[in-house]
Amino acid sequence: MKFWAITAALLATLPAAAQNRPPCREVGDVPHIRIAPEAATQLAQIGLDRAAIFARMRETSIPETMGCWAMPVGNFDSQLVSVGMAQRNYGTGSLQPQLIAWRDSFPSRRPFKRTLKELAPTYGKLFFSKDCLEIPVRQNCRTGILAAHGPDGKLNPTALAELTALFDHDAMLQVQTDTYVALLLEVRAELFRLWPTGPITARKVKWAIDTRVQQKTLPNDEDVARLRRKLADLTPEQRPQRLKAMLAWYQGLSEAVDQDGVSRDYAWNVAQWTCLIDARQIDDEQFELLHLTYLRSRTATGNAGRWQALTFSRRAKIVLGVGSVSWVRDGGCVTQ
Repeated sequence: MKFWAITAALLATLPAAAQNRPPCREVGDVPHIRIAPEAATQLAQIGLDRAAIFARMRETSIPETMGCWAMPVGNFDSQLVSVGMAQRNYGTGSLQPQLIAWRDSFPSRRPFKRTLKELAPTYGKLFFSKDCLEIPVRQNCRTGILAAHGPDGKLNPTALAELTALFDHDAMLQVQTDTYVALLLEVRAELFRLWPTGPITARKVKWAIDTRVQQKTLPNDEDVARLRRKLADLTPEQRPQRLKAMLAWYQGLSEAVDQDGVSRDYAWNVAQWTCLIDARQIDDEQFELLHLTYLRSRTATGNAGRWQALTFSRRAKIVLGVGSVSWVRDGGCVTQ
C-alpha cells in the first residue's frame, strides 16, 4: 500500500508518456497454479470460485504492486525489502515464510540451489541465508540487505532484478497463491465471526480482504459489540450527522503534516461522500462497514500512523463504490 502511494507520487513528476507501469508479469490465473479442493469448497461458501479468487488477487495487487506478481521495493518504510503481489516483507516477518515455502517446493536442495543460482546469482544466498530467514532477521542480514541499496536509498538494479526473477518464477506464483488462499480462508472465518447469521455479501468479502491484507486483523468482538450498540441507538436524523463527523476526522487527518498518499484524493472524496450522505444513498450495510472501517483506520500504526487516512480511503472506496485512491477515481455521486 505505502509503496504504491510513494510510487504514484514519483510517477506524477514524469511526463505523461513515461507514467505507464514498467512491463511485468501480471497477476492473473495461470493454468499450473493449483487450489486445494478443500480450500476451494470452503471459499465457495463466501462466493469465491477460482475466477473470483484470482480476481480478488488482482484487486489486491493493484494498490500494492500495480498488478504485478513481483515489483520489489527497498527499505523506504523500514521493512528492508517488500516484494510480491501482497508486498510481503522482512520487517514484519511475512516474507520469510514465502521464501522458505519456495525453497521447500523443490524435491531436494540441489535443484533449489541450481535454480537460485540461475535466478539470483548475486544476492540469492543472502536472501535465503539463515540470518535472513529468521523472524526477526538478524543483524548480518540487515547489513547485507541495506548494502544492496543504492545511494538513492532504493534497491540497486541487480537486487531488484533478482527479486523480480524469484517472484515471477512459476513455483513462487504457486507459493504466492497458496499464501493468498490461506489468507482468504482466514477472511472467511472472520466474516462468519462478524456476521454469524449472514449475509456474507461480495462487498463484505472485498472489504474484509483489504482490511486483512493491510492491517492483518479485523475489528475484535468487544469493539464490534460496542459499536453496534451505539449505532442501534441512533435515530435516522442522527445517522448523517455521525457520518459527516467521520468525514471531518478524515479530512482533518488528511490535511495534517504527517499523512501521506491522500493529498490529491481526500478533497474529492469528502465532496463525493458528503453528496452521498446528503442524498441518502448509503444503505445499512454500508453504514455499518464505514464505522467498522473507522474502528480499524484509527488504529493503523505503521510509521506512527502515517497511513491512517489512506487506510480509510481504501476501505471507504470499497464500501461505497465511490472514491479516489492514489489518484484513481471510481464512481461518483449522482443525484436526481
